[in-house]
Amino acid sequence: MTDAQFETHEVFNQPPPFEDVNLFTTDPILCSCTAREGADWAEEDLTKFGALTGSAEVLDLGRQANVYTPVLKSFDRYGHRADQVEFHPSYHRLMEISIRQGLHASPWDHLQSQTEPKTGSVVARLAGFYMMTHVEAGHTCPITMTNACIASLVIEPELAKSWVPRVLSRDYDSSFSAAGQKKGVTIGMGMTEKQGGTDVRANTTKAVPVNGGGASQEYLLTGHKWFFSAPMCDAFLVLANSPNGLSCFLLPRFTPDGRPNAIRIQRLKEKVGNRSNASSEVEFQGASAWMIGEEGRGVANIIEMVTQTRLDCAVASAAHMRHAFVQATHHCRHRRVFQKHLIDQPLMTNVLADLALEAEAATALVFRLAGSYDRAHTDEHEAAYRRIMNPVTKYWVCKRLPSVAYEAMECVGGNGYVEDGPMGRIYREAPLNAIWEGSGNVMCLDLLRALGRDPDSLESVFTELGNARGQNTLFDSSLETLKHAFTDIGTLEQRSRAVVELFAKTTCAALLIQHAPDFVSNAYCASRLEGSQTGLFGTLPSSVDCRAIVDRAFSDYV
Repeated sequence: MTDAQFETHEVFNQPPPFEDVNLFTTDPILCSCTAREGADWAEEDLTKFGALTGSAEVLDLGRQANVYTPVLKSFDRYGHRADQVEFHPSYHRLMEISIRQGLHASPWDHLQSQTEPKTGSVVARLAGFYMMTHVEAGHTCPITMTNACIASLVIEPELAKSWVPRVLSRDYDSSFSAAGQKKGVTIGMGMTEKQGGTDVRANTTKAVPVNGGGASQEYLLTGHKWFFSAPMCDAFLVLANSPNGLSCFLLPRFTPDGRPNAIRIQRLKEKVGNRSNASSEVEFQGASAWMIGEEGRGVANIIEMVTQTRLDCAVASAAHMRHAFVQATHHCRHRRVFQKHLIDQPLMTNVLADLALEAEAATALVFRLAGSYDRAHTDEHEAAYRRIMNPVTKYWVCKRLPSVAYEAMECVGGNGYVEDGPMGRIYREAPLNAIWEGSGNVMCLDLLRALGRDPDSLESVFTELGNARGQNTLFDSSLETLKHAFTDIGTLEQRSRAVVELFAKTTCAALLIQHAPDFVSNAYCASRLEGSQTGLFGTLPSSVDCRAIVDRAFSDYV
């Protein structure tokens, strides 16, 4: 007898693995957004990075980092406090790749060279960040925080002088050692406490001055943090109550004399997703920290960091949308059902085209915002756009991802609902960015606060949206409705979710009208700006060329 006599079946009608694909050159939306927002100079570098991030080897690192999750080592074998988190080598390799690419700090390189910021540097960084999110999102938490921390660190020149050069380094050092012994460092953040959550002014952590206190001076912190992400970073920006109010501090992992700081890791959080990232609960037991900026202005000083992280949240959510769409489309191009490939089934093509529209609109929106970060320091209109559209973009793109992730998973079917592939990981990640760095309601309130501080900013954004007038009647009507939505100030807070949604969709439509083919922008307006829309995917009008939308979004890889 031979083995062949007992074979029950052969494997067929299954797609090949999605791997060894360039995540930049196969994404015409990302390519066009990057060039349009001022980072065309980075095309060659991003093409190389796209090949790396789309390689089978690197994509599998993302899988490994989520299978072999972080482990807390509270004590050494002799009973001494250790307070260390051990990671699988795949996590460290991902960190190394991201830092070598400059995803952790490249827009700030001008601080080292003492030159003007390079035009498009924020956009170029985020294009790489977008592709790396396809690979693995958990390790990008410390990458995001390290980039964002510089906005707060530079408030305090004395601290910036010693820390910023190490942050800017492209060397990743995973050793548990003092920052002064390392070529490169990463920075985390800790604001949330049990009783406060979003309301950081309810924080109870205390900060006692060592020698009189004040800016850049040492304090001893005692208290707890309910969510303390990436506890193996080399330092953290935290909030604590000093004698004159809630203040911002830089809390290093080691004290100046080389001893581990009194940061006690109580446990690692068992999160729904984001499993490679060691979010933790910690206590400070007289931990040494140095004040950033003026005492009592903690929220104002740390919000500089938070503003940066919110942009990353929006870009990561758009990247997840793109990855979910690509995985679904790749599956449907190879899977045959009822004698036809799934992608050739009209109803499935409608679903994929709808997903493509959502992903393209989100990508256009987040990179327009990224461009404003590059230009805000020299252009008042861009500064106004950033103030208004940062909360709008973060709210909408992060809110839309869970629906996209679910629909894409359904396209893949049972193979999408198992842990062997990436769909489950995308699905578990999907809600996180809407919660992190300010939930939906916080974003709505932030928009209202921005309007209160600078009412003229809104008109500046409306002027830009007006450039898309006259090409689509649904858009023209939506823009007028949006303007009218801000007239009744008394009910604006209660209505703000609906207003922010309309704001985001109208802005997406304007971007697509100006920068995408008519068959894309018209389909978006017809399906997103019509009052009769259901909110479900796969309901595009029969007039829409669904196959053209899908092929345009993802045409170079089979």
